[in-house]
Amino acid sequence: MAQVQAISNDHKLIDGRAHAARMIEDLKLDVRDLDSKGWRPHLISVTVGEVDEVGLYVRNQRLNAEKAGIEFQERNFPASVTEAELLAAIESMNVDPRITGIIMQRPVPNHISVHALQEAVHPLKDVEGMHPSSIGKIVYQNLETGPCTALAAVELLKTTGLELAGLEVVMVGHSEIVGKPIAFLLMAEGATVTVCHHRTRNLAVHSRQADAVFVAAGKPNLITQEMIKPGAVVIDIGINQVDQPEGKSKVVGDVDFASCADVAGWITPVPGGVGPVTVAVLMRNAVIATQRQKTHYEVLLARSTKALQ
Repeated sequence: MAQVQAISNDHKLIDGRAHAARMIEDLKLDVRDLDSKGWRPHLISVTVGEVDEVGLYVRNQRLNAEKAGIEFQERNFPASVTEAELLAAIESMNVDPRITGIIMQRPVPNHISVHALQEAVHPLKDVEGMHPSSIGKIVYQNLETGPCTALAAVELLKTTGLELAGLEVVMVGHSEIVGKPIAFLLMAEGATVTVCHHRTRNLAVHSRQADAVFVAAGKPNLITQEMIKPGAVVIDIGINQVDQPEGKSKVVGDVDFASCADVAGWITPVPGGVGPVTVAVLMRNAVIATQRQKTHYEVLLARSTKALQ
């Protein structure tokens, strides 16, 4: 269970960093076991062009991979690369048995379809859970892998110890890689889920009725104290940079943390909440992907051996 810290007498801060550290520690044994059998997880991070924010994400991923014992390699392509060239590069990684996971860093230049790249990654090497088949499996209650941020957010809800079956949940945001997968993941657990978005009328009417509110809308301070039911869980997935009076910028979520912390039963901070767990889930997906590929090749080998007998 994730570490919680007291905000006031009755309210708790969910420590995503501590939970992520425990996840990485637990993965070490699985990585060592795979490595001993010749299947050390090997991630390839694909970037296009130079974006400072992407560099920060890649460094964080590398750091966590190294902690878990996962091999991590970067491949950078110039911003002028064509979509066809990138698709060819991904295909070569798909057929390379030494590579067990592909991370397609975003954003990519406008002349390249990120959806085409996500679909090009073989499902067995889709450690981000972005391939349509990976997302589709959630509908059929295959909850082991999927989009990392969605899995991380639901995992943090579970750390509260609340019974998910019958829980009233509001998801603010309906993106294909966060909002919708979270809704399907929670419905698979028996929760009653309402999905709200930019066309929802009177968002507060919905959010005030919820036992748990997830927010991934990309709007700073969208959710305020009067929009939260006392004792509810607030999972803030937003990451926004806002300018400060002294000219500096600050990273904040989509929730007005100061006011919501006064009424929430549990709340995630930004930074330090969903973000670290997202990276840890990525590493867990990398281990699961490697285990699946090991099994896949063992089955192929067994079939080939049987055919030759």
